[in-house]
Amino acid sequence: MDLSTYERNALNEIHGWKNPELGWLGYAMKAINWPIDKAGDSILGAPGIGKVIRFTIQGLFSTCNDLAQWTVRPNTILEEYRKAGHSSINKISDIVSLDLEDCDRVIGWLNMKYKGMALIEGAGTGAIGLPGIPPNIVSLITLNLRAIGEYATYCGFDISSQHERLFAMNILGLASSPSDTSKIFAMAQLIRIARDVAKKRAWKELEKQAFVKVIQNISKTLGIRLTKAKLAQVIPMSGAVIGLGFDTYYTSKVCDAAFYLYRERFLAEKYGPDVIEATVEPAENADPEYPEEDEIIPDITD
Repeated sequence: MDLSTYERNALNEIHGWKNPELGWLGYAMKAINWPIDKAGDSILGAPGIGKVIRFTIQGLFSTCNDLAQWTVRPNTILEEYRKAGHSSINKISDIVSLDLEDCDRVIGWLNMKYKGMALIEGAGTGAIGLPGIPPNIVSLITLNLRAIGEYATYCGFDISSQHERLFAMNILGLASSPSDTSKIFAMAQLIRIARDVAKKRAWKELEKQAFVKVIQNISKTLGIRLTKAKLAQVIPMSGAVIGLGFDTYYTSKVCDAAFYLYRERFLAEKYGPDVIEATVEPAENADPEYPEEDEIIPDITD
């Protein structure tokens, strides 16, 4: 079976997204982000920040370790496919029988839905200041896990499995990556999982203790990264605007990553694992080992 013209063009777009050329806007964003990131590093030692980070990590770990927080309704999505004229789609695994063009039409403007929700969420909690950072970040991650879950289901993947949960967590890590190095760690995990699934390899379930540790490490990383990014909210009169802007920006990055990566995996399910472009070497274990895992957080009594 050969890729359709639409699918071939889509695959080229996906590979282009995975290997972007850094234009003037990319360089401008790096120039803007660098001083903000360094300022975040310096503020992390300020009184009260350690407590904020710890509360954020605790909330993220609870959310990320609880599948019920971000499950979607597969039957609703299956019904959408049938309403679009695909009467043979009765279970999630049937979706891969379609052309990617059919899937894209049903997915529609899903990213706009979640960016709109993030816009409201960011404006509502950004104005609260420092105490509002932990619940805001937890809400932001919950929202984005649900977005990832929808993209996965639209593309025919069962998000209740362990490997799909890890795939989703690494999408969050990819979207929050402040450096090229951390992006490589996340992408290595994503490629490993995607290729294993496409090759129909039996996924070796992690022991519960090991799985919890990986989730905890990624939660810590997200907690530190997102807290640093949100610290600008404590500036009087600018919190709502900055909170609104960051939440929408981050959600947009998550939705883009989910859109491209799950569609690439959809094509790999149809045409084989070689469809998945290995921009980096696949990871050897389930822990992306982000640098933030070893970062010291100020004592909670500060």
